[in-house]
Amino acid sequence: MKTRKSKILEILISLAIIMVAPHLYSQVNAPVRAPRAPRLVTFEVSPDQTVTLRIKAAEAENVSLQMNDAGIVDPLPMKKDTSGVWSITVGPLKPDIYWYQFIVDGVVTLDPLNPELKRGREITNMIEVPGKQPMYFSMQNVPHGIVWIIAYNSRVTGTTRTMYVYSPPGYNPKSDIKYPVLYLLHGGGDTEEGWYEIGKANRIADNLLAEGKIKPMFIVMPLGHASFQGAEPGGFMQQQGPNAFEQDFLTEIMPLVEKTFNVLTDRTGRAISGLSMGGGQTISIGFSNMDKFAYILPLSAASRNPDQNPVLQKNLSDPARVNKDMKLLWIACGTEDGLFAPAKEFSDFLDKKGITHTFFETPGGHSWLVWRLCLNEFLPLLFK
Repeated sequence: MKTRKSKILEILISLAIIMVAPHLYSQVNAPVRAPRAPRLVTFEVSPDQTVTLRIKAAEAENVSLQMNDAGIVDPLPMKKDTSGVWSITVGPLKPDIYWYQFIVDGVVTLDPLNPELKRGREITNMIEVPGKQPMYFSMQNVPHGIVWIIAYNSRVTGTTRTMYVYSPPGYNPKSDIKYPVLYLLHGGGDTEEGWYEIGKANRIADNLLAEGKIKPMFIVMPLGHASFQGAEPGGFMQQQGPNAFEQDFLTEIMPLVEKTFNVLTDRTGRAISGLSMGGGQTISIGFSNMDKFAYILPLSAASRNPDQNPVLQKNLSDPARVNKDMKLLWIACGTEDGLFAPAKEFSDFLDKKGITHTFFETPGGHSWLVWRLCLNEFLPLLFK
């Protein structure tokens, strides 16, 4: 005869079998899963500073790489392996930041696994080739400033716009200390993110400050394209009114910066610089408002025929006064840039007028490789 304890034990065993049996059945009859494929490494920098780029496009017939900053003028054909991955190795490349994109059967394609993007009229990926020592634009173990994104309603354009503003490490808005300010303008293919995301202006300033090479300063990076309400939509370069950006700059951007942050408001505490389109804007705004700026620094400026430029003719008619008032006039361009000849022409024009200035030339084309270097070169010259 079964005891009461043995009956209870039988019941417990039966319950356990009922609970476990479906799990055992599912494990025995579960389909065999194929091992997970290893994650594709789409961008890779080797110790010898060569760069290997890959993209999976099994059905594609032709894939090529475009990487103009690296001196690659024409797209380079890539090779496909048996798994459908196309790859190419370029270089060695000098330490810097390069943009690239793939062309898959004639279609420009981004690297979907690389989050570093160059945004603007055209979106491309970016990759940094490090040096043996940290580069001047690299993130280093130094005190870091803050990059503010400021939105404002522009009465000039009738739109809400944004600008990026760098404040130096240790900035305290409650302090009475006031800082000089550099207004830094982007080019025609970029937006207000350009000098931050691609130019690494904040990193360059942080690193120079840590080395004691520059004074603490603000850097204001506004949107240089100004489109009025009613402009035809759909295009990146919408129709703009005459001098719309200059109006927005003088009546909206500068007053807002000076109201929001502790910055100097006299001409010796202000500098203006920009590249390409922004270089042309720098010349126009800077020389039209020499009562507001003592430092004017156009880079690869999109400005031609200076002897026929009414702004220059009007405001540079008294070279002695210009030389007395101007703390720094600094012109720069890459020697392989299509705008090198106009930049040199502008320098020669100033020479003929007897206006003191610096013409900085460096190897390179119409490229961020040049403009990052220029920023690193001229920041130590400001606000002396």
